[in-house]
Amino acid sequence: MRGLLVLIGLIAIAVVVMMSLGMLKITQSAPGALPSVAFDMKGGKLPEIKAETGSVGIGSTNATVAVPTVELKNTTVTLPTIEVKKAPDAGATPAAK
Repeated sequence: MRGLLVLIGLIAIAVVVMMSLGMLKITQSAPGALPSVAFDMKGGKLPEIKAETGSVGIGSTNATVAVPTVELKNTTVTLPTIEVKKAPDAGATPAAK
């Protein structure tokens, strides 16, 4: 697939180079024109449709519902702790030597 695209690209480049050097000349024998199109538009009517529909009512009412409550209380719990101690100073660091 790539080979075919490369070949088409090389052909297009060769045509452009030949046209720029005057080795290839493309002339149009007849002037181009757009096709003529005629529209015959007449007014139309929508079909008469009679339909009976129901109705929808929207409103609000008061009601009593059960709502959960949240209670907070303080409780003592044991938490883990971490203690970090510095190493004793053994002298100068290796980078300082």
